[in-house]
Amino acid sequence: MTSPAGTRSPRGVRAKPSLRPNGYFERSQLPLTSLLFLSPLLILYELGTYYLAYDPTRHTEQRIKAFTLLQQFFHLFGVTGRYLPALAVAAILLAWHMARKDSWRLHFATAGMMAVESLALCLPLFALDAMAARYVPLASPFGQWPVRCVISIGAGIYEELIFRLIGFTLLTVLLLDIFKMRKIPGTLLMVLITAIGFSLYHYGGDEIFQWRTFIFRTAAGIYFAGVFCLRGFGVTAGCHAAYDLAIVAVTSSIAS
Repeated sequence: MTSPAGTRSPRGVRAKPSLRPNGYFERSQLPLTSLLFLSPLLILYELGTYYLAYDPTRHTEQRIKAFTLLQQFFHLFGVTGRYLPALAVAAILLAWHMARKDSWRLHFATAGMMAVESLALCLPLFALDAMAARYVPLASPFGQWPVRCVISIGAGIYEELIFRLIGFTLLTVLLLDIFKMRKIPGTLLMVLITAIGFSLYHYGGDEIFQWRTFIFRTAAGIYFAGVFCLRGFGVTAGCHAAYDLAIVAVTSSIAS
């Protein structure tokens, strides 16, 4: 038997498969590649909230609610810090990377292609928008367009972190490991639970519950869950941010 690398393995012993990703779709799902892709967005969000979304009268920054929820979670353990949620994203992806024992090689071209894919994958959400009769924002619809752009970037990262990456991980343990559900029905239930939770999350502030927006956001949550299962965290976060940024561009052009 000859291995893919051309070396001969002992008779009866299978050659160990290569851990090196063979193509774009494999490389783009690597935790380290996701971190490489999302790092500019994390930096833009932090700079944007500091310089653009700061309210001098209240001495506060306008943050995406998911970001605030993460801060409150850390506060329960007596840990505070302005950059803790951003550091948590990096820490989770790096820990995942090390647990997988992946290579430390950085795939910059892959990260660039992930940006293009994110833009392409956000297009089906506009078809859902058309069914909803008007544009339904997934991020905060309030504020000037630069602030809304900043919030859109944060929504893509932190909402997908909570509802997809963390949500799916916890539900996998609960449904598949503890309750021993079969993989397919268990996964479908995870998709539905995270999608409904994602939709209800948007009504935690001043927005009034409406069935039309609830159904659209639940459908969007199902779509993001599908993207997450097939394409990983990085592309899902990029797709979410791309849609929100596109909505800001469209609504701003209509208003002007």
